[in-house]
Amino acid sequence: MFLFESIPLYSGLVWIAILAGLMIFNEVTRYNKLTGILFFVVLPIILTIFVWPKTSGSGTGAQTANWFAWVKTYSALVGCYIGLGLRFNKKMQSKKWCLALAPAILALNILEAVVREFQVMGMQGVIDDMFFKGGPWNAMNGIAGIINMLALCGWCGIIISKDKHHDLVWPDMMWFWIIAYDLWNFAYVYNCVTDRAFYSAALLISCTIPAFTIKKGAWAQHRVHTLALYMMLMLTIPNFFVHGKYAVASTHSSTAYYTVSILALVFNVGVGIYQVRTIIKNKKNPLKDDLYTERKDYQAIRNENTQCI
Repeated sequence: MFLFESIPLYSGLVWIAILAGLMIFNEVTRYNKLTGILFFVVLPIILTIFVWPKTSGSGTGAQTANWFAWVKTYSALVGCYIGLGLRFNKKMQSKKWCLALAPAILALNILEAVVREFQVMGMQGVIDDMFFKGGPWNAMNGIAGIINMLALCGWCGIIISKDKHHDLVWPDMMWFWIIAYDLWNFAYVYNCVTDRAFYSAALLISCTIPAFTIKKGAWAQHRVHTLALYMMLMLTIPNFFVHGKYAVASTHSSTAYYTVSILALVFNVGVGIYQVRTIIKNKKNPLKDDLYTERKDYQAIRNENTQCI
């Protein structure tokens, strides 16, 4: 195959199980404040003390025994805490500047991956039990990530839904930005997580599906929840998807690396151009204004979440 070596049926079934599991637990964790605290506060404390030092700590030889895996996990958890605060704390909701915490943690998450992308550019061979093949594709996708980060907009328009879930809804985060993010992030995991990229694709889709179907406008919340859940799983069983019968290796093809990175870069450049065009045409201030208020999909998301249910 082009991107991956042969994919056995049982590996495909595990992929589906991971996708379904992340979507189900995303719904559980967004249900109310208690479920969020149990999964994102209580559980990580237990795992940090009793499990992760043994499975992913320094000297374990695990592929997650590196700074990025640990920083990624805790930054995702911090994002969950920010989301819980904005959703359920009246004081945070009353302070407009607190809304900036949501794009800040998302931008930090993207920046972490961009830094890692440029780091991997100079890496070759097996390091920390993971195969790396750095090349120009890393620079291309690093640039795509920077553009994607700069294209974050409309944070002042973030709202908390009026239903029982109190979801964090970001109306200005349009479908084309989400697709651009997905293309960039898949290229990142393919370039930098290599032989774990097959299952990381399930992670990406697990937040995109509910953002387009179950709860539109809440992609940022879906993303940080599923990412935290997935990273906690990875630190707990780091070698499960890389070694043994369920592993699906990347082809490590230069052509494949180039293809996913060029696609991500081109799409993100397109989103960036469209955003600049919108700012100029509608005389918007990207630091204060929602940019896409004239779009019907924006209006539908905002109207749905500002009405009491």
